[in-house]
Amino acid sequence: MPTTFHLYQIIVLAVSFFMLYQGTTNFFKGKSGQTLFKLLVRYAVWGGMIVVTFFPNITFLIAKSVGIIDNINAVILTGFLLIFLMIFKLLSAIERLEQNISELTRKEALKDLPKNNL
Repeated sequence: MPTTFHLYQIIVLAVSFFMLYQGTTNFFKGKSGQTLFKLLVRYAVWGGMIVVTFFPNITFLIAKSVGIIDNINAVILTGFLLIFLMIFKLLSAIERLEQNISELTRKEALKDLPKNNL
């Protein structure tokens, strides 16, 4: 565990904990589109970010096994954080759009039914 934290580590921790909190509350509130699989993926991704923040030397091992000579922990970690954040936000926006389209389609289909068939 590092003795001093850098600004990027604090930011990564804050965003990671927020994303875990948001995912957990959405799952337990039963919000639409929230599944156990999504919650577990969220915990794996953001939990991994927390682990890397507390133990940044893990990236040295990964970098050596992949063949990267220079270690640019802050840049890689920040890049992954931003990419994962964008992916999660885009997926939730797409799911909301799909639900809205489905709801509108159902309403329009019911509107076109003759009144005496109901």
